[in-house]
Amino acid sequence: MKPSRIAAAAAVAGTAVLAVSSPAFAHVSVQPEGTAAKGGYAVIDFKVPNERDDASTTKVEVNFPADHPLASVMPQPMAGWKIEVTKSKLAKPLEMHGEKIAEAVTKVTWTASDGKGIEPGYFQKFPLSVGALPENTDDMVFKAIQTYSNKEVVRWIEVQQDGQDEPENPAPVLTLSAATDDHHGSTTAEDTAARTETTASSDDSGSSGGSDTTARVLAVAGIAVGAAGVAYGVLAGRRSTGSEA
Repeated sequence: MKPSRIAAAAAVAGTAVLAVSSPAFAHVSVQPEGTAAKGGYAVIDFKVPNERDDASTTKVEVNFPADHPLASVMPQPMAGWKIEVTKSKLAKPLEMHGEKIAEAVTKVTWTASDGKGIEPGYFQKFPLSVGALPENTDDMVFKAIQTYSNKEVVRWIEVQQDGQDEPENPAPVLTLSAATDDHHGSTTAEDTAARTETTASSDDSGSSGGSDTTARVLAVAGIAVGAAGVAYGVLAGRRSTGSEA
């Protein structure tokens, strides 16, 4: 077999391997919009891909860790999806802003209300506003259950163990960043407004400073041009006088 044919065959084989193995990398995951700081608030997105060619994802359940309960969990309305928030009583009440909270969200369920859900070849993000995030851990594990229109259920509940390969159906893991001074995440409305105001003030100051600098430059340039004009006039007058003589 010629080298070119061997290379072509290898390329085809490699493509086939990628096509077969790629679904293994498509699993339910969670990422923050911005940062998820310890002790703060954040908006987190659960990314759910459809791994089937002949069925749609019609239901997604996300279970919250019992060892790190969250006092505030608010889903964002989503067209085509019915959202159910399940709360349970806590064995040990939480204290938040000086108030004791006896229950917390233990599960959020999204169910397709229009029958479409996540169709083959697509993925969907399911956002939640959560807080206050725990300060005594680096990661939060959320076990998720994905249900397809053909009644197939995939449980993304396996916890990654140190020093071992990634499990076949890993549970989504949210990595927390270091706590901030104000204990608020970067995605809160207050912080966003503050950043916007600060940016606007900086822009205004920068524009004012730039205008003053521009005015000074133009003034100096005008003086220089005027002086050059006077000098030219004097020189021209002397030349004219010399010519008449």
